[in-house]
Amino acid sequence: MSGILHQVQGRKKLMDSHFSSELRLSLEGLNCANCSARIEEQVSGLPGVSGAAIDLVGGRMKVSLSERGDSDELLSRIRAVVDSIEPGVVVSEESVSRSSPVFPRKDVFRLSSAAVLWILAIFLPGDGAWRTVLYVSAYLVAGINVLRSVFLNFRKGIVFDEFFLMAAATFGAFAIGEFAEAVAVMLFYESGELVQSMAVERSRRSILSLMDIRPDSATLLENGKEQRVKAMDVRVGQTVLIRPGERVPLDGVVSAGTSSLDTSSLTGESVPRDAGEGDEVLAGSVNLGGTLRVEVLRPFGESTLSKGLRLIEEARERKAPTERFITSFAKWYTPVVVILAALLAVIPPLAGLGAFRDWGYRALVFLVVSCPCALVISVPLALFGGIGAASRRGLLLKGGSVLETMARTKAVLFDKTGTLTQGKFRVTGIFPADRFSREELLAIAGAAERGSNHPIAMAVASEAGAFDGPVEAVEELPGLGVRLFREGEDILAGNARLLERNGVNVDKGAEGKPGAVVHIARNGTYAGHIVVEDTLRHGSSQTVRRLRGLGVSTIGMLSGDRPENAAQAAEILGLDIWEGGLMPSEKLDHFQKIRANAGGVTLFIGDGMNDAPLLAAADVGLAMGGLGADVAIEAADGVILSDDPLGVADGIEIARRTRSIVWQNIAFALGVKGLVLALGAFGMATMWEAVFADVGVAVLATLNAARILKTGTSGH
Repeated sequence: MSGILHQVQGRKKLMDSHFSSELRLSLEGLNCANCSARIEEQVSGLPGVSGAAIDLVGGRMKVSLSERGDSDELLSRIRAVVDSIEPGVVVSEESVSRSSPVFPRKDVFRLSSAAVLWILAIFLPGDGAWRTVLYVSAYLVAGINVLRSVFLNFRKGIVFDEFFLMAAATFGAFAIGEFAEAVAVMLFYESGELVQSMAVERSRRSILSLMDIRPDSATLLENGKEQRVKAMDVRVGQTVLIRPGERVPLDGVVSAGTSSLDTSSLTGESVPRDAGEGDEVLAGSVNLGGTLRVEVLRPFGESTLSKGLRLIEEARERKAPTERFITSFAKWYTPVVVILAALLAVIPPLAGLGAFRDWGYRALVFLVVSCPCALVISVPLALFGGIGAASRRGLLLKGGSVLETMARTKAVLFDKTGTLTQGKFRVTGIFPADRFSREELLAIAGAAERGSNHPIAMAVASEAGAFDGPVEAVEELPGLGVRLFREGEDILAGNARLLERNGVNVDKGAEGKPGAVVHIARNGTYAGHIVVEDTLRHGSSQTVRRLRGLGVSTIGMLSGDRPENAAQAAEILGLDIWEGGLMPSEKLDHFQKIRANAGGVTLFIGDGMNDAPLLAAADVGLAMGGLGADVAIEAADGVILSDDPLGVADGIEIARRTRSIVWQNIAFALGVKGLVLALGAFGMATMWEAVFADVGVAVLATLNAARILKTGTSGH
């Protein structure tokens, strides 16, 4: 809970004028989709509550509060609601850690006992009262939880739920003398529910496995002494010790030691990354080699991993359109089928088309098939499974709606610098003027640029190598370059405007070359120019090829870099459209025009603050890198944590596979249920088929939804 909670009158907690606007709870053991919908509805009606939303996959509930009140009392009321609808579910504040899943031995023993009694009743010779006793005993043992829920819900006026319908169907079977079938329906319904619950829990644990990679503690190194502390208590600038096999607790820079880091849980990369002094390391990485000393760069809550986990939390709370539709559909499906069952039991016999017993049995088949659990649980599982699969590839998406939208992608537009390119410059050409050698030109330029932190200057300085001469004064000239005074020399290094302002004529032919051109002058004499270029990311070309293979019709680039640099990159990558030299507002105008002609969903991928307007305007905006600008991450619908543009292709592929599985489940569930309903109406289906159409389909749909977690991508 956010906000301020004050203790008043002993232990009673009251929310004051700055009260928390929401309450976040953990619902351990909740696997019933219909039950969750009823819990949402009833909790939303409690005093002081404006709404409630349950994330069934994550086993969490967010309660929106409309007014301050006694938080303990509200929590008690919520627990009472949950217990009345789904007994056994543990409600606690979200901060409470969850226990490991426990094998349901009691339920297995109960259902096994019921099965033994049922088999004995079937094979018991004769038609004596003992057989009836065995059937009734087996029924009560198998259906005790269902009957209890029916009794509690009936007192509240809740009729159209799966428990009441199952009880009504089996009571009806007893009434017409189908004892064996009545017990079988209840037994296999409960067994199916148990298998489904275990499958859901297994999928949930797999989907949320990313939540387990954040270390809670760190080894703090101060004054040569080691101390084990909470990771959240470590401050920026302090040093932590990371031994082999340990996870990096916070983002930082290696101050001592060398090792290899496993970043697969963060970025999806299988190849370990080498880390040495001066290299940045990310929280959640696993140290595979030697001991590292790491100076902390960011606090616990602002680490790359924490950003990613916050995105996952947001994703669980955002329901996709398909999920919302299925939830609404389920509210209508059950009552409609029940009404049809009642009409089927009464109208045909009254019309002289058969006996009440025969048509009553057909109506019972309708009742068993009337639960929409297969749809309601499998759709959110598949969607969040897709989000989980994407996260394992280093792509963090902010909800199932983003995944659904990505599946319809027709156009993909990239920023250039830092997205398709590395944002790391290198010297690609050295062109001295008359009377200057290449070595002399590079030495002069390196001496001047060593005083600047600009990426281009740093590339020149790095190419020039070590410099031992004294530096008397360096002047940084924003937007122009640098000026160096040393040993009586006046050196200029920057763009053409800098030199021309100081009366130095430059080589005009150099301005048409791709890359950034650094002009150099010494004591008013032009010394030559150096060309510095950004390098394409390793995966950029492969990304374009994979996007074309996925049927993306338009692949383009919108860049603020010089047009000639943008043209060069576009030619190498084989892009359909490109624009260079754009201001942020111009980028947005071009994007809107391209999207209007795309004929489908348009994605934009960028990395910086200037990309935020496009990230927000795009159908789906993806920010490059977990270390990118916060404003870009906030505006985007997802983050490519791996800094690899291949994440875009991975995301589209996973989105389409997820969509396929969702619609497989919908078609399978509705198809089987519709078929059994039709066959039941004509007397060609029994309650055995009806049980399969209910719990059998639900189990299969749940298992099918979990498949998305095992899907890889061809590009990695």
